[in-house]
This record gives sequence, structure tokens and C-alpha cells, in this order.
Amino acid sequence: MIHNIQPINAKEHQGDLLLLYGDDTAARTLPLGKKEIELLNARRSVKKNQLIVFDRLPHHLYLLSFDSEQPSPECQELLRRKAADILRLLEADNVSSLAVTGVGVLPEEVEAIVEGLTLADYSFDRYRSADTYHLQTLVVDSLFLKPDILEADRRLWNRILWCREWVNLPVQDLNAPAFADELASIAADLDNVTCSVMDKKQIESLRLGGLLAVNRGSVDEPRLVVLEYNPSSVHSQPPICLVGKGIMYDTGGLNIKPDDYMQEMKSDMAGAATMASVLFAAADNRLPVHIVAILPLTDNRPGFNAYAPDDIITMYDGTTVEVVNTDAEGRLILADAIAYAVANYNPSLIIDAATLTGAAVRAISTFGIAAMHQNADNPFTLLSLLGNQLYERLVQFPMWDEYNELIKSTVADLRNCGTSPHAGTITAGKFLAHFAKQTPYIHLDIAGVAYFSKPQHFYRPGASGFGIRLLYAFLQMQDMLSDKHKK
Repeated sequence: MIHNIQPINAKEHQGDLLLLYGDDTAARTLPLGKKEIELLNARRSVKKNQLIVFDRLPHHLYLLSFDSEQPSPECQELLRRKAADILRLLEADNVSSLAVTGVGVLPEEVEAIVEGLTLADYSFDRYRSADTYHLQTLVVDSLFLKPDILEADRRLWNRILWCREWVNLPVQDLNAPAFADELASIAADLDNVTCSVMDKKQIESLRLGGLLAVNRGSVDEPRLVVLEYNPSSVHSQPPICLVGKGIMYDTGGLNIKPDDYMQEMKSDMAGAATMASVLFAAADNRLPVHIVAILPLTDNRPGFNAYAPDDIITMYDGTTVEVVNTDAEGRLILADAIAYAVANYNPSLIIDAATLTGAAVRAISTFGIAAMHQNADNPFTLLSLLGNQLYERLVQFPMWDEYNELIKSTVADLRNCGTSPHAGTITAGKFLAHFAKQTPYIHLDIAGVAYFSKPQHFYRPGASGFGIRLLYAFLQMQDMLSDKHKK
């Protein structure tokens, strides 16, 4: 989709127009006839949030009526979600170019509908023979958005769309070496970004026992990708480390998944795709924050000399882990990456993202992120507040010491699964927190939101990129919170 900024006069515009209308007092400025205004007022008296179409042959006026007196987060999310309805009408009317303006609305409300339209317009088309409808051009009224703001937004949205494309790709076309190569290629084109890709021999020399164990059943070699964005303005700052689970396909290993659980397991690398996309978006928009993304990549297969229940693994930091279930593999590769971050980067904060547990989906469904933290009260509070603002919301799970008992082993330091079927999301987080040691640490289980089997709001079926807007906003805030702004 091509985004343009230009002045728009709703009364004189010749073309298809989306008009946002949120304030009853501005009715006289609407480009409507008397009877049309009466119709609008009658409908708004019953329900303020609705979409009305007026013919302006050969074009259309799509009037999105909403209640601007709602709290800002709810209002903006409503607009994003309405985008899917609008796109269905545009497709039916064969609209290729749309202009967006508003009456009685705020710039952030126009920005929200543009964001919703952009994200809702994505679909995974790479393997389809038939053409899929897409909106070609979106023109935004310069009264509401400035070119530099729209361009920064567009760069962020582009990274979200690429994240979705990666997660949607089957492992036949995106295995660990291929994904690592693609990340390195992108990094080479960005200022202040470096990329180190470690192959199997290097991973063996580093003794990343978790990553190597999970990879033992696969014909494809593992990779450890380290992306670093370090602009000159923040060279002296310790980094924020982003760790992403990169299981390129998850069969469950020897504890193989039943058929209905294995479908869509190409999405098990969504954490790695998310964290790479966040770092690339930060670099695109030159955020003044030091970021390192550590991405362990492999698939989890039951072949060759696959690791097995009862195996004992020695992790990167020397911790020994008893394997209870080979389908609890994500925490093994994440643990190595977290320990690697602590040992090599002395980070101010570690945040991981992973499609880690089915228990998270059972607990909160597909409406948010199951989250927990250790030694990170202030960053977690900020992240949670931003999540409420952006509607990429966090549900905090406890990290009480009592849960440590559930991952104790009688033959090793830890078990990779809890001793009971309860609290699966929490015990996974507690397992990972062990490897963060005293470093402030936030764990994001995105299992319920990374991939949708059915359309959900402005997401079509498939990968969502959920969490990228949240983490990007969190990184934006770091400059404001840095010491240079403190008196």
C-alpha cells in the first residue's frame, strides 16, 4: 500500500472518501445533504459507532461514525477494528484508492484508522494463484497527520507486515539457516546495525547445550543470531536485550504432538520474528536506544539422535536440566540465549517473547499476553500501561518463590517441565528467570496472540505481529526516561 499526505476538502473531493465523524457539534461541516444529516443523526441517536455508506457516483463516501467521548485507548482501538469492515466494503466496491479525513476528530484518531487499514490489508498471498484484493493507495488529510509522523508509522507497520510474512512462511522455505541469512541481509542495509550469525560449530564451541539438544533431531543446522543496534548517541549505555524463541517448526520432538496440535507450528518462531522486527523498526526510525536481539533458531524434530525424556542437558551457564518432555523445547533454547545475554552484554533489562505454552492460551485466550517479571517492577509497569493504551495488553502472572518447587529435579538442577499439570505458564517463566539471575527480566508468552486461526479484528487468519507496536513504544520511552532528562 502507498501512503500519501495531502490537503483534503471533504465537500469538494472527487474520489472515494473515508470520513471520520466523532463529534455531534460538527454536523454542519459534514459534506452531506439535509436528508443525509437527518439519517445520520437518527442513527447516532441509537448507536454512535457505525459505518454508513453514501453514494457519490461513480464514487462513495464511507462515513465512520463513532463516539469520541470514549476513553482514548478504547476509541482508537474501535477505529482500528473497524478497518476490517471498511476494507470489505472497499473490496465489494472495487476501490483501489481511498482518501481519509475527519470532522470533530483528533489526529491520533485518524492515525488509528490509517494503522488499522494498513494492518488489515495484509494477507499471506505468496502461494496463491488467484489475485487477492488490496487497497493500492491511501491518502491522508495533511490537517491531521504530518509527513514525518506518517513516514515513521509506515516504517513500523512495514516491519509488522514482514514479521507476519516470516511467521506465515512454511519451514520448507524458511528454516533456521535461511532465516538467519535473511536477517543478516536486512541488517547489512541498516545504519548502526550489526549482525553475527553463529553456525553449529560455533554454537558447539560456546556450549549452548539447550539449543544443541533441541536441534539433535533435525537435518537442518541451528543458528544463533545476534543483532545489535547501537547508535552513536548511546554508545555508553548498557543495552536492552530482546530474546526471541525461534523454533522454526515444532513437532514436539519424541513427545510428538497430536495432529490437531501440530497444525500451524510454523508459527513457533514468532518470538524471534517479533524481536528482530522490533529492532529493525527502532533502527529504521533511529530511536536513541541501545538494543541487542538474541535469536536462537532451530526446528524440533523426532529424527536422528533426537533428545529424549530423561536426558540431562548442561546449559550455557552450567545449569543442568532434566528433560521431562521434549515438547517443552522453547524454554531450553531461550534459557541459553538469556544466559548468553547476561554473560556477554550486561544488559539493563532482558525481555523475551515466545509462543511458549498452551497454558497461556487456556488461561487468557487470544486477547492478550501472559506476562511476568523478575526484578523489573518499573519497566513492567511502564510496559503494562503502554499495553493498555495500545490494546496489546498484558496479564500479569505471579512469580512467587513457591513455584520454584515445581521445577526442582532430583537428578539435576532443574526440570524443563513442572511436576504437575498446573501453572504451566508460570513454571515456564520461572525456569527462564533462573537464567536471568539478578538482571531485570520480563517474560512475554505470546502463544495466544502470535497467530490466529480465524480473523480477529484487523488481523486476517495467520500471523499477527502482535507485540511489536507495544515493544516499539516501550523503546521510544527509554530516551525520555534516561538520565539526560533527569535534573
